Amino acid sequence: MKFSSTARTSSIEDKAFLLLVAVVTAAFLWVILPYFSAVFWGAVFALLFRPLFMLVLKKMPGKRSVAALLTLLVILLLVILPLGFITASLVQEAGSVYQRLQSGELNVAKYFQQVYAALPEWVTGLLNRFGLNDFGVIQEKVSASISQGSQFIAAQALNIGQNTFDFVVAFFVMLYLLFFLLRDGASLARRIERAVPLDDEVKRDLGGKFTTVIRATVKGNVAVAVLQGALGGLTFWMLGIHGPILWGTLMAFLSLLPAVGAALVWGPVALYFLATGAIVQGLVLIAVGVLVIGMVDNILRPVLVGKDTKMPDYLVLISTLGGMALFGLNGFVIGPVVAAMFIAVWNIFSDEREAGLHDAASPDSEPVPAPVVPVLPVRPGHPEDVMVAAAPAAAATPNA
Repeated sequence: MKFSSTARTSSIEDKAFLLLVAVVTAAFLWVILPYFSAVFWGAVFALLFRPLFMLVLKKMPGKRSVAALLTLLVILLLVILPLGFITASLVQEAGSVYQRLQSGELNVAKYFQQVYAALPEWVTGLLNRFGLNDFGVIQEKVSASISQGSQFIAAQALNIGQNTFDFVVAFFVMLYLLFFLLRDGASLARRIERAVPLDDEVKRDLGGKFTTVIRATVKGNVAVAVLQGALGGLTFWMLGIHGPILWGTLMAFLSLLPAVGAALVWGPVALYFLATGAIVQGLVLIAVGVLVIGMVDNILRPVLVGKDTKMPDYLVLISTLGGMALFGLNGFVIGPVVAAMFIAVWNIFSDEREAGLHDAASPDSEPVPAPVVPVLPVRPGHPEDVMVAAAPAAAATPNA
């Protein structure tokens, strides 16, 4: 009874401690929730640039802090400063487009009328049947959509300006965390791995999958987006289209969606050129869009993303859309990571289940024969012979 009471007390203490761990972890996540994006991107950048940190550390052994600081400076120069410059230019062009819409300089109905006049009769008849020939209504809807988009960008820029303190704090939290994750990330990862109550092989599989998917998703998608946006914006600028940075940035964001991507921007513009008689510009834009911008997506994305994540394009598309719908810009990383972990966990579960069924279906091993106990003669009047004869039997009997 005493043993049972001790076991029951130990079980209650274990459950109470697990509850305490869960509560403290939830409280910690709630505390850092206001700076979730800063913490998230600090961890992402640490994973992405860890190979660079290890290369710098190899050049200066033992100086982890100096190597982390140099890596941080490289990240600032190559990633953060160019991103800030592009954002400032984007806000400026969005404001310019909004002003042109408000002043009437940008007449959307005129563009639709030009396209409508160049369409064949069966197409115009189909548009008339669906009531799509009222260009005034179309102009109002398109202008309202563009105005809302421009106002949103301007409002976000104003929001950043009004909340400069919060933005600066979050920015430095990300840099501060990034420095320590670069320097001490390996030891922190080992401590977390030891604390996770899973089999070592499962932990290695999940940890490797997590790191691989984050690196492949960010590296692949961002590389494809930047390249497609830059090529698209440059092509628009060469063809004399207003707001090339705005349209290039829009193509970069849309290129995060596999298969469709940047074609949602350059496709309608190319059709407009062809419909209005600008055949050369239309053919040039189609050629660049299909042979250059499209090939970037078709060649680089499978190499940089699909090959490492081992996920089909449709799953990448669905998880990216769902992630961005739930988490905003962070979702283009979180969505594919969750999808990859979902697949990995179910694969491990399936493998474990198949292994268990295989073991249960395998024939039982042959029984081990009992040891042969020698029978010794017992002489009358000699009790020590009884003890000697009983000793082999006691040794052959397994412990309870």
